Amino acid sequence: MKAVQYREFGGRPEVVEIDRPTPGPGQVLLRVTAAGLCHSDVFVMSLPREQYFLGTLPLTLGHEGVGVVAELGAGVSSVAVGDAVAVYGPWGCGTCHQCAQGHENYCERASQLGILAPGLGAPGAMAEYLLVDDPRHLVPIYDLDPAEAAPLTDAGLTPYHAIKSSLPKLGAGSFAVVLGAGGLGHVGIQILRALSGARIIALDLDDAKLALARESGAHETLRSDDPDVVARVRALTGGRGADGVFDFAGFQSSLDVAKQLVAVGGDFTIVGLGMGGATVPVGFFATPYEAIVRTTYWGYRHELAEVIELARRGQIRVHVERFSLDDAPVAYERLHQGTLTGRAVVLP
Repeated sequence: MKAVQYREFGGRPEVVEIDRPTPGPGQVLLRVTAAGLCHSDVFVMSLPREQYFLGTLPLTLGHEGVGVVAELGAGVSSVAVGDAVAVYGPWGCGTCHQCAQGHENYCERASQLGILAPGLGAPGAMAEYLLVDDPRHLVPIYDLDPAEAAPLTDAGLTPYHAIKSSLPKLGAGSFAVVLGAGGLGHVGIQILRALSGARIIALDLDDAKLALARESGAHETLRSDDPDVVARVRALTGGRGADGVFDFAGFQSSLDVAKQLVAVGGDFTIVGLGMGGATVPVGFFATPYEAIVRTTYWGYRHELAEVIELARRGQIRVHVERFSLDDAPVAYERLHQGTLTGRAVVLP
């Protein structure tokens, strides 16, 4: 079968032929119908050999995947051949304190047991077939377009989880700032519109992404490289700042702006990974009183079903650009260059 792999350190992704996997006991084989690209892939492929922490190469990419059940391993009865499903990506052990609550993204034993997510260590969805370790990691997508459903597994789930924790502070009369209106950010804006009463201010360096932010429901859009951007946000919020600030970029430059926009008692959530290593100081005189600064990783298993339900109701929709499997390296190049709006999706 065809697959898109990262094969050597410092190299570019390649389309190759590999063996089709066979499901063992308790496993499920999917015929992949769509797989999304993510900046996390670019981050992984930028790591030097001595910092690479995701097992060995080659790595079949793709941690955003949907497909149709093609074959069942022995003992699997909770899904059937032909079911259209999305893959919950952050696999865990299933039994630790966090996993027992459906919080497999924070599994306490994954590192100890060598459990890796598909596309982030385990073979991913950017292939004609994907082997899923356990049917509990499959969520029905019903009649959703696979190309629009695939990014929901990360570009939908990650902002949903980040925003959900702050909803008590985002009622009528509140303000939310979204930094980075690309693949995650434009979905985050739609989630804020669907679930909160906040007035949404979107910041980005790219005018096309600011246009996408307006289409997605942002009330105000500003260029984040405007030297007066902090003062302009403060003016829009009546001088007090935002009750929720969500940085979907995660670069040092975006964090340096974001930290100045948080209101007293507000939430500042760092969602984007950037290229790793960005930090923000926390403490007296560094952050507003009673402000919460948090980082998040992906989302909970049950939240993926909630995100899919939002999409089925038409409350969120991922803006996608579609590519063939053979054109996946081109899509990754555009992702690296920042010329994509929304999310790139490969259709095997």
